[in-house]
Amino acid sequence: MKQMRTVIVSFIILPILTGEILLQTFLSKKESKWLGLILPGITFAFSLLMVFSLAHTNSMTWWEIFCLISLTFLLANIPTFILLAIYFACRKNP
Repeated sequence: MKQMRTVIVSFIILPILTGEILLQTFLSKKESKWLGLILPGITFAFSLLMVFSLAHTNSMTWWEIFCLISLTFLLANIPTFILLAIYFACRKNP
């Protein structure tokens, strides 16, 4: 049953990711440079939302809080970095 769920999720997620990459490529090749920055802006805003929604307890030290915020921010921005790489690759090659 667990394998079936994984296959179903894969068939849902894969077309969404493919569509996002194709949309980013399409928007990045447009004449206006701002269109290609829409999706990276959305993912960056989502990463900020993730950081601001973190909860900490009174028993956490400042170092643990700093590490939690930093790690969440870096991991949540992986899609932003990928979309920006697509953007700059498409803008470099006309």
